[in-house]
Amino acid sequence: MTDIFDYIVIGAGSAGCPVASRLSADPKTRVLLLEAGPEDRSPWIHVPIGYYRTITSKLSWGYHTEADDGTVGRRHLWPRGKVLGGSSSINGLLYLRGQKEDYDHWRQLGNEGWGYEDVLPFFRNAENQERGEDSYHGVSGPLGVSDIRDKRLICDAFITAAEQAGVPRNDDFNGVTQEGVGHFQTTTWNARRCSAAVAYLKPVRNRANLKIETGALVQRLRFDAARRITGVDYHRNGADQRAAVRGEIVVSGGAVNSPQLLQLSGIGPGDHLQSHGIDVIHNSPGVGRNLQDHYQARMVYELNQPLSVNDDVNGLARRAWTGLRYALFREGPMTFGAGHVGVFMKALPESATPDAQVHFIPFSANKLGGKLHPFSGITASVCQLRPESRGEIMIKNSNPNQHPRITPNYLATDYDRKIMVEGLKKLRTITRSPAFAQYVKRERDPGDSVDTNEKLLDFVKNTGTTIFHPTSTCRMGKDLQAVVDARLRLHGVTGVRVADCSVMPTVPSGNTNAPAIMIGEKCAHMMLEAAHD
Repeated sequence: MTDIFDYIVIGAGSAGCPVASRLSADPKTRVLLLEAGPEDRSPWIHVPIGYYRTITSKLSWGYHTEADDGTVGRRHLWPRGKVLGGSSSINGLLYLRGQKEDYDHWRQLGNEGWGYEDVLPFFRNAENQERGEDSYHGVSGPLGVSDIRDKRLICDAFITAAEQAGVPRNDDFNGVTQEGVGHFQTTTWNARRCSAAVAYLKPVRNRANLKIETGALVQRLRFDAARRITGVDYHRNGADQRAAVRGEIVVSGGAVNSPQLLQLSGIGPGDHLQSHGIDVIHNSPGVGRNLQDHYQARMVYELNQPLSVNDDVNGLARRAWTGLRYALFREGPMTFGAGHVGVFMKALPESATPDAQVHFIPFSANKLGGKLHPFSGITASVCQLRPESRGEIMIKNSNPNQHPRITPNYLATDYDRKIMVEGLKKLRTITRSPAFAQYVKRERDPGDSVDTNEKLLDFVKNTGTTIFHPTSTCRMGKDLQAVVDARLRLHGVTGVRVADCSVMPTVPSGNTNAPAIMIGEKCAHMMLEAAHD
């Protein structure tokens, strides 16, 4: 027998968790939340530094892009969370909203209600800010936001060096202005990860009207002859199952899974769907297109003193002490996220706002999740904040278990290439300033011999990677390429909304987890408004 719900939310990630939590606050409303991954029981999820393990584990979808022309034909690993909490359970924990101008631009594109002043209340409603409440931050929300606990000499030296290089000090990237250098804040509370699942689901798991099913891979949306949503088909525990809906369905699978599910359900570029034997419910050419991502290049420095985390974990006894420090005092390297210090800067002097971001991390390795270097090392990466390059995500066939084709199209424009090169040069200006240079033994990557624009661009192409911020594959808008409207309702059908990073018209100028949570909060608010009209 098919179970019937008022709302079905597909994907328990950064946006899906707040949607399900807010909608189920009304005990008269039945809500089903479907998540393809398992429960968030792994202890490595909840220890902040655990991201270094989980991001390349079975808790990730482990997508790979197609060979990318802009990066010398390399294929890139794209980790996306496949677990309760989605990517918020495996990400680097940095809490960043982007720039005021990002959201004002969304509004200028015709998306009423998405300007900065419109979205700020939803950021504040989500937040439990360790520093207290002000006009930019809230304290009554479920999402813990905390300062970095482990302050390090080498991090302070980098901040001072940035100031020597002309970068202003900024102690709140989510406040009055983004530009500057300072410590990041993280989505942690008491030195434990505060994922969207911890924040929004854990406190309400006992609600009788909220049903959460993990290990549930949704295969397609179901519509009636009038293109009104009727339910979903999904696979769980080795069996095909179906759930019906009397209200609305919210697709919150993220920038990869959401367009994939829509295409499998007959919503997408008509010719492409028909070529795979899928009946077209609505020809929506923008589904899967307009893909944007932040691309980064990492510089590695060897220090002349034991000042990095590499030194803290070099040897069994030191690793044991690191674990004990965390267990007893909630301090040390295990409290780390994917960045200690950030810089938001203008790589190009003509930019009105910061166009590049630096992540400074007091450890180094050859690759994500790899063994730390045997020497005392740090990593400083540069990413472009507003890429012009556009890619796409398209299904390869009608099989829901088949990963889609991801074509990122990195570095496809002169602007994107120039930002990366100029960003690395700006970063070098910082690392060669006296406060930091005194601790440097040598620049290992790319090395001092890489000293021209051409050589730096080759380094970017040959070694750069994603920084895990794909967006905009179901973007909101009013034009023919738009997939949802400003209230996140899917064009061409009735009863479906999309709420995740895929609806962003453009990628925000910073990490995307906080904006995704905001989108979930705003989506639930709009749905509750509609229900009470």
